[in-house]
Amino acid sequence: MRKRILVICEKPKAARRIAEALDDNGRPERNYDNDVPYHIVTRGDETLIVVAALGHLYTISQKGGKWTYPSFEYHWVPMHEVDKRNKRSKRFIEVIRKRSKDVDDYVNACDFDIEGSLIGYMVLQKICGSHSLKKAERMRFSTLTTPDIKKAWEKRAASLDFHLIDAGRGRHEVDWLFGINLSRALTLSVKKATRQYRTLSIGRVQGPTLNFIKEKEDTIRSFVPKPYWEINAEILFDGQKITLAYEKKRIDDEDEATSIVNSCRGKNGVITEIISREIKIPPPSNFNLGDLQRAVYSEYKYSPRATLQAAERLYLNALISYPRTSSQKIPPSIDIPEIMRGLSEYDRFKEHASQLLLKPSLKPKQGKKDDPAHPAIHPTGQVLTRLSKTDLNVFDLICKRFMASLGAPAVRESTLVKADIGGHRFNVAGIVTKEPGWMSLNRPYVKVEEKTLPRFKVKHSFQPPCLNVLDRFTKPPRRFSSSSLLKKMEDEMIGTKATRVDVIETLHKRGYVKGDPLEITELGLAVVGALSRYNPEILSVEMTRLLENDMVDIGKGDKTLDEMIKKTIDFLDLTLSNIRSNEEDFGSEIGRALGYHTHKTMALGSCPKCKTGEIRLIQNRKTGKRFAGCSSFYTT
Repeated sequence: MRKRILVICEKPKAARRIAEALDDNGRPERNYDNDVPYHIVTRGDETLIVVAALGHLYTISQKGGKWTYPSFEYHWVPMHEVDKRNKRSKRFIEVIRKRSKDVDDYVNACDFDIEGSLIGYMVLQKICGSHSLKKAERMRFSTLTTPDIKKAWEKRAASLDFHLIDAGRGRHEVDWLFGINLSRALTLSVKKATRQYRTLSIGRVQGPTLNFIKEKEDTIRSFVPKPYWEINAEILFDGQKITLAYEKKRIDDEDEATSIVNSCRGKNGVITEIISREIKIPPPSNFNLGDLQRAVYSEYKYSPRATLQAAERLYLNALISYPRTSSQKIPPSIDIPEIMRGLSEYDRFKEHASQLLLKPSLKPKQGKKDDPAHPAIHPTGQVLTRLSKTDLNVFDLICKRFMASLGAPAVRESTLVKADIGGHRFNVAGIVTKEPGWMSLNRPYVKVEEKTLPRFKVKHSFQPPCLNVLDRFTKPPRRFSSSSLLKKMEDEMIGTKATRVDVIETLHKRGYVKGDPLEITELGLAVVGALSRYNPEILSVEMTRLLENDMVDIGKGDKTLDEMIKKTIDFLDLTLSNIRSNEEDFGSEIGRALGYHTHKTMALGSCPKCKTGEIRLIQNRKTGKRFAGCSSFYTT
């Protein structure tokens, strides 16, 4: 009697790769039921039924009750019951239910992280039945290559990672409690005060993140430029035009700047000192997800969301390791020479990969950050010739960073030349690369300044220079870009690798911010202003970080899920009571900004025909359809 094992994967593409890797002949039987794929795998004396989810098949929904707040009763339900557009998930649930009958064992082969642990748990509990949880085993892998999948199967854990599952449930349930209650409080307060309905939202991470943008905007708007002056001296030395900078980079008094120039004018200069030193620049460590998103944004201006999506496609194609990682480290267990041999099959990597293979040992530069589940993002050495432009650009960055991490330190020479003109010191600095080391492996992504100076010698004199006084003004700080805001959230330890991008997108969707760099709107300012007056804790980084730490402790088994849910409900109960008691004022403040925001978003410009009206988006009261029309015509 062959043993039958149900293997649950996170997505259809991962299921296909896992099935092909585990089948004895690499050719599993592929079937479809209602357009949903599943695989029958022959492995020794076992038959594996490999099924796929679509990510999360279950979500949280209010248990009964009306659309009001507070709402603390909830349960997990199929995704299609909450989102009627998600009909496909219903078919996947039905297929998994059919295939789960008459099986002897269960394996969760979803991605090894909090979300993957939770996805597999919900499939087992809700579809296969609670009895499956006691029998289920866990595969753990960081790449979808055949060797890693086989190793994960042979070394699968005897039980599910229940602490991680509780941490995943806790994150979803806490975020639901915050999001549903605070968003309803905002929406209903505005509706009561203004009789306007507009979906507004705020959440546990969304509040502090919006406040970061607001505080930056406050700094920018209150900034008063201050004048200062810079002095430089232009000289001709060996036929080369050189600009020397005055030793004080910034002079705050114009009279002082004028006095310095007057005392130097018409005076010969002399080289007084030359200081040269070598600088060794170590290779970079490999990317974690945040590092990758920032590097891609800097190079290609892809949004963090687009980078994550590209990385996930590369992972599902077995080209890179699991991208949702915090680690900057590559463990010794990873076969780096084998990866280099694989990369040498690509024309674009062949030269450098072949050079690295000549080294007696390949040891990557290790970063400071670690992740207990996954290593830093790295290529697997697998070859795939056809990639979209976006995916190829992201893949190129990852591969070249990986090779650079294996390179030798770069050596650069810095030279500082000091000169005296009329008793005042001026400087000019130069820098050149002597040994490119790892930099040659990471082109074109390494951008360094090369500035070669003439062959100055101490006591060399030069003719009176051309002196310049430059008027300058201090500049306000820059607004956050999506990339720099992600870094801020990461530094403040709020949100996760998986959720931070969603938070930023929600701020755009709600009309709280616009553009990139991110500029807070009048509506966003009103929301922060109202919350800061009546419930500043919602904007607090400390409160959000405290709950993040609780989730980490749950994942370690040091705290329970029930403790965190109780803490959340107690906090929200008090917060929502404060909003309820100030509902009229709270809603009116946001409503005024909402009216302004609505007018701005509906206005398309002046009417080209009558020259006096404004073209606006207007909604037909009967049909609900929108059209563009002149305000002069439709208001008379």
